[in-house]
Amino acid sequence: MPDHLHFLAWPGRIEFDLDRWIQHWKSLATKKLGKLEYGWQRCSFHHTIRSYESAEEKAVYILQNPVRSGLVENTEDWPFQGEIFRAERLW
Repeated sequence: MPDHLHFLAWPGRIEFDLDRWIQHWKSLATKKLGKLEYGWQRCSFHHTIRSYESAEEKAVYILQNPVRSGLVENTEDWPFQGEIFRAERLW
């Protein structure tokens, strides 16, 4: 999306604070991109996914976002999909 980011992520260890992990991710992304002018929201909006079905639902929502926004006609046409992994690998 041109003005926001969606992704499914796992901080690697359950005991990590998700808000702090997201803040760390934003810092790393800013350094890697070298685009300090991008700026991030101070907070984040996240959902805790507890099942395979919930993960699949969120993945479909994310993939359909550019279609709903009228940027492409099909999800496959969106060039910035990134890497999508199979959610069942987590369960």
